[in-house]
Amino acid sequence: MRLWSKGWIIFFISAVALVGQTSGRIAGKPDFNGIWEANNTANWDLQTHAARPMVAQPGLIPGSQVLAAPVVGLGAIGWVPGGLGVVEGDEIPYQPWAAARKKENLEHWMDRDPEIKCFQPGVPRAMYMPHPFQIIQSATKIQMVFEFANAQRTIHLNKMDPYPNVLYMGYSVGHWEGDTLVVDVSDFTDATWFDRSGNFHSDALHVVERYTPMGHDAIRYEATIEDPQVFTRPWKISMPLYRRLEPNAQLTDFRCVEMVEETMYGHLRKEQLVKHWEGTTMNIDVTRKIPPGEAVHERYISGNPPGK
Repeated sequence: MRLWSKGWIIFFISAVALVGQTSGRIAGKPDFNGIWEANNTANWDLQTHAARPMVAQPGLIPGSQVLAAPVVGLGAIGWVPGGLGVVEGDEIPYQPWAAARKKENLEHWMDRDPEIKCFQPGVPRAMYMPHPFQIIQSATKIQMVFEFANAQRTIHLNKMDPYPNVLYMGYSVGHWEGDTLVVDVSDFTDATWFDRSGNFHSDALHVVERYTPMGHDAIRYEATIEDPQVFTRPWKISMPLYRRLEPNAQLTDFRCVEMVEETMYGHLRKEQLVKHWEGTTMNIDVTRKIPPGEAVHERYISGNPPGK
């Protein structure tokens, strides 16, 4: 069923793209049909940051860091690339408890980041992951299909009943203000992050997005983020999104659930599968362990305040 569904979507995308090429606008509004991708380091860290190890340990010189054991074999690609922030004012206004949680998340990044576990990325993170996404636009609905984890979201431009549950990608209702698409996103879970640096939210997250054309091949993307359980005030990110211009631009499969099976559940095997790796200058031995008590059942750390 998934294969049929994806084939139908690709067929529909192709048809809509042909209409877009001849009309330039849809129901009098900008035509966003196409494949898009951000070009920044926001998925690593929303704020301005210097290069740093993905997982670090102290180096020989006081204050220095080197790659820690889980990533030491990666060399240069084991380092997070430095980058400019996308947060207005370069400050995320955490409440005190949440600032401590964010620091703890970063220190335990490999154990906690939902991206590593192939969770759907949520909004706004899906918009600036290092994977392309496709927009399929009509007069009343806008579908976004993301390469990562085959995640999808629908922006409803017509009147809809309130959504009765919560979603990783939230529930999106949009309207046009001139040529700017404004999207109100709510009904989130507490299980997604904003980046690989431990920035997180609770299930009270509310996001308002603005998509403004910057010519035919770029969109100014803005997201105002509000979560009274985690932050002291609303805050905003902004960045350009770029159209992929290759003549054969298309999404490819990155259905990562099976990719992370050994990472997430290998410690539960009766016989350990991944044990040893040998390279030219190092050998790496892996010892799996089962967390004590109820921790063995945890799949993520909730973004809600303690005690909720």
